[in-house]
Amino acid sequence: MAKATTIKDALKKLEETRGVNAAEIEKVELYGQCPPIEKMDATLSTLKACKHLSLSTNNIEKISSLSGMDNLRILSMGRNLLKKIENVEVVADTLEELWLSYNQIEKLGGVERLGQLRVLFLSNNKIRDWSEVERLAALERLEDLLLVGNPLYNDYRDNNAIAEYRVEVLKRLSNLKKLDGVPVMLTSALLLLLLLLLLCQALKRLSNCKKLKCAPGDAHFLCCCCCRC
Repeated sequence: MAKATTIKDALKKLEETRGVNAAEIEKVELYGQCPPIEKMDATLSTLKACKHLSLSTNNIEKISSLSGMDNLRILSMGRNLLKKIENVEVVADTLEELWLSYNQIEKLGGVERLGQLRVLFLSNNKIRDWSEVERLAALERLEDLLLVGNPLYNDYRDNNAIAEYRVEVLKRLSNLKKLDGVPVMLTSALLLLLLLLLLCQALKRLSNCKKLKCAPGDAHFLCCCCCRC
């Protein structure tokens, strides 16, 4: 079996390809190494200019060695072997986006320390409990969340209840602007329309709208317009 690629080796290859010192690069792309990277190490601390670190599509089992990355804004570690979110507090002052889709994460303990986080991608992990989603309420700046493909999401999808799922998420995380790639405003508009239609139907049954002659100033007018009675 081929020996795993180290961070040091991956950075050396990157420097040779791009012709610059890795310490000066703002977007450090170490994704999809062959053989894959299996471990993060202290070499990462040399990346003083790095704002976006991509380590996706490797075989990393643990987040570590981020100390010294004082400018890190985006950490991309999708398609690895991560089981939990850990050792991220050292970049809590700067990290704004955390991309962790396609891992094995079930619990979200630790993420609440990332007070600057705006974007969190967690699709296709193993999150199944609402209590884990509720942890995210501590992230006051969080506005973009991806949960598609988790057991929690799949249960609602399999029961044709995605609208209800979205309502449950937004009840817990009212600051979100986008959920699973769909703007929250769209969800709110659809819910408002649904409530309006339900109200019209209720008023129609109670008032027998077909027998009423409604004018624009009448209380029943909106109901009659919606129901076309």
